[in-house]
Order: sequence, then structure tokens, then C-alpha cells
Amino acid sequence: MAATFTWTIATCERNVSDGGVIVAHWRCNAEETVGAGDDAITHSAASYGTQSLTPDASADGFVPYDSLTEDTVKAWIWAEDVDKDAIENSLQQQINEFITPPTATGVPW
Repeated sequence: MAATFTWTIATCERNVSDGGVIVAHWRCNAEETVGAGDDAITHSAASYGTQSLTPDASADGFVPYDSLTEDTVKAWIWAEDVDKDAIENSLQQQINEFITPPTATGVPW
């Protein structure tokens, strides 16, 4: 089974003069449920970061703050330096290690 990933934009920092977004704060949450019914366990992992942006109010396609959607900002951060696949793979690996730990502790007696 694989985790479900939810990307959100927590907040944006913007230029007041033209509404250009200069920093987007993002979060990716991952959840995977193992088992069913009363035996079900949900494992989760998360990553948070920021992405600097360089808006140009005179450029074609400029989207001012008041006209933004979350999907637009997510597309921007993924087009910059936020490697969506690498982050999701890392979170899946963390969950996999919760489900099947690579190490254990204890004594044999």
C-alpha cells in the first residue's frame, strides 16, 4: 500500500506594492493506514519548507496576490526548487520504517 500525500500552502509573503508573492510556505503531509477495523493503525509523516519566488509584475502571466489559488502557488514551488517526487519518496520511506522498523531493541532472555 502507499501513503496519501496532501500538499498545502500554509502562507505567502508578498510585496504590498504589487501583490507579487516572494515566499511561499508549504507543507506535505503523508498518511498510510495499515490493517482494518479496530486493528487499523495510521502512520504519518510530514515535511515543511519555504520557497523563495521572484515575481515580475510587468511579465505576461503575472498573478497578483488577490487572484491566486493554492494550486497556482503549488505549481510555482514545484517549478522552482521543491522536488515533489523526492519529498514524497522521503515521507513514504519514513512511513515504511514505521510499518517495518529496520532495527529493534531488547535482550534475548
